[in-house]
Amino acid sequence: MVHQVLYRALVSTKWLAESIRTGKLGPDLRVLDASWYSPGTREARKEYLERHVPGASFFDIEECRDTASPYEMMLPSEAGFADYVGRLGISNHTHVVVYDGDHLGSFYAPRVWWMFRVFGHRTVSVLNGGFRNWLKEGHPVTSEPSRPEPAIFKATLDRSLLKTYEQVLENLESKRFQLVDSRSQGRFLGTEPEPDAFGLDSGHIHGSVNMPFMDFLTEDGFEKSPEELRALFQTKKVDLSQPLIATCRKGVTACHVALAAYLCGKPDVAVYDGSWSEWFRRAPLETRVSQGKSGKA
Repeated sequence: MVHQVLYRALVSTKWLAESIRTGKLGPDLRVLDASWYSPGTREARKEYLERHVPGASFFDIEECRDTASPYEMMLPSEAGFADYVGRLGISNHTHVVVYDGDHLGSFYAPRVWWMFRVFGHRTVSVLNGGFRNWLKEGHPVTSEPSRPEPAIFKATLDRSLLKTYEQVLENLESKRFQLVDSRSQGRFLGTEPEPDAFGLDSGHIHGSVNMPFMDFLTEDGFEKSPEELRALFQTKKVDLSQPLIATCRKGVTACHVALAAYLCGKPDVAVYDGSWSEWFRRAPLETRVSQGKSGKA
């Protein structure tokens, strides 16, 4: 039912493989490898150059962001995003399919899916199962880099899908939006440290609900069914008929919340882009909750 109303947020590996086999790649269909890994673990660009989905371009999330911001993964400007994706051969008429190589099946791809949507582009999908299942199912790979013809992309920021620090702070009083944090329970509670973080204690924004993004994925790396996803939201008493803000550490896994809600028929989840990275450094102490040593994050 959902897919009759909303643009399909997921495409299958079989669908993409068939589209590539029948020569559908081009200005109307582009594929992006949006892999990113913690420093010192895997090297995303190196792995892309070794093997990727045929015709896929590498989407470097380190380049396509606000590099002047003191926070971790803030959105670039409209002009910056338009220029970056235009150089990848993407126009406003292109169907974009995004994947990543994370062992979970999907990690950064939903962030790029949301980035396109927040800049006004609706024809964007995540490859369900990711590169992990693309390989597992034996679909073709290549080491040949993609060199698409540049295109013109016009970006228009959809502010309804984006929340700022000031808006989340105001929401603590107004409570107009439910607030969902997608990090692991330990990081949310403040009992486990934030990985690769200097000067950033763990904890959460007062009033937020914890829904670890891994719970939206099956053990095999696919998105759970809409029925299973709805049950997860219901268990956490998150009302999908009401406004919702997603947050995490740096606005990445929060996009899994937006994707899961979208698959349940709710396309309007907003992401707090600065997330905990910004909140910890700016917000009043009493709004930061932690079970860590200090009791306050």
